[in-house]
Amino acid sequence: MPQRLHLRIWHYRWLFLTFGVVLGLDQVTKAWIIRSIPFNTYFDPIPVIPGYLNLVHIGNTGAAWGMLQGFGMILGIVAMITVAIIFLCRRMLLLHTTSMQLTFGMLIGGIVSNLTDRMIHGYVTDFIDVNLQVYRWPAFNIADSAIFVGVVLYLWFSFAQPPKTDSCTNKPAQDQASDNNTESSPSDAS
Repeated sequence: MPQRLHLRIWHYRWLFLTFGVVLGLDQVTKAWIIRSIPFNTYFDPIPVIPGYLNLVHIGNTGAAWGMLQGFGMILGIVAMITVAIIFLCRRMLLLHTTSMQLTFGMLIGGIVSNLTDRMIHGYVTDFIDVNLQVYRWPAFNIADSAIFVGVVLYLWFSFAQPPKTDSCTNKPAQDQASDNNTESSPSDAS
């Protein structure tokens, strides 16, 4: 049994690695912001690239761009349900592929990191402030960026991937299924 668990973990290694990098990087940067920059500095930002990129320290009790302010508990529950659905639908989401493991590693890492903030602080710490001169983007963090990139990659891979093939024979999945009517399908190590 422990060997089987080890194989399962190895099978999803890119998912776990990406998840860990996103979670760790986001939590470390947020801890640094909390220690280094006073709270509520949105209107008194620290310039990184003057006129374009600033550091701020704000607490967001809502979702992206400050929507749904005050619904932190509901957003936390939705986050937990989302992670559970990803786990339960891992085969349908093609998490056995490296591209989807990287994609969902970013999504889950961002979701869990922001959920951690909600549970510890009661809000999500946002600190990246982008000013495009004609529009000042709402402040965000590493986790938000990972979620956004994960969604974009999921859409890209969903629409741009070639037809599914069996990794051993390189036949299209439907041809492989007709060839194996009497054989059982290989385990996906789930």
